[in-house]
Amino acid sequence: MTFTSNIATAGAPLGRAKAAMVLLHGRGAAAESMLSLAEIFGQRDVAYLAPQAPGRTWYPYSFMAPIEQNEPYLSRSLAAVGDLVTGLSDFGLERTILLGFSQGGCLALEFAARNTQRYGGVVGLSAGLIGPENVPRIYGGSLARTPVFLGCSDIDAHIPLGRVRESTKILSALGGNVVERIYPGMGHTINDDEIGHIRSMLADIVGSLSPVPDKGPLVANG
Repeated sequence: MTFTSNIATAGAPLGRAKAAMVLLHGRGAAAESMLSLAEIFGQRDVAYLAPQAPGRTWYPYSFMAPIEQNEPYLSRSLAAVGDLVTGLSDFGLERTILLGFSQGGCLALEFAARNTQRYGGVVGLSAGLIGPENVPRIYGGSLARTPVFLGCSDIDAHIPLGRVRESTKILSALGGNVVERIYPGMGHTINDDEIGHIRSMLADIVGSLSPVPDKGPLVANG
């Protein structure tokens, strides 16, 4: 299995893993910074893959800016996530979790909403669906009871609480099994309760599935 994007990896080799997690970093961060979560989650049977955004940003403006202002970068970033997810298709999307923080979390949620199917899980940490206020977002298909977790502060300077609430409603309407946690006064960060929820999500997948057949080594170019 070969990926042409610049992807940092950790955890189990895909051929021996029971689940895969795609980790999308925030604005200005490096892919490797997301791999610190791999040790925190404590699941040795999970393969972790963190793609690197060109110039360390998935799109240039706020996630609530008009969509056209963030093009063509937004479409390119969604396509890059799609390429990675497609590369994991033999592995099984029901074993694949999409997780992102901040800008990467917005990208993860938007990708899942635009590409509805049954994933192992979708996690948006300090994140919401992409697009301006008061402009209806129309999505189709079904997430087929995919576990979805949204965690955010009530005073996050980058992610309005209303957008988190709205994202929960939309993803629930798309068939996601959504858990929303709002943390008073937390700020723009990740806390232990969120980590615990993600650990449980991973444990549920790892505990219910057998290893996939060996598809060969993962090669990350770039």
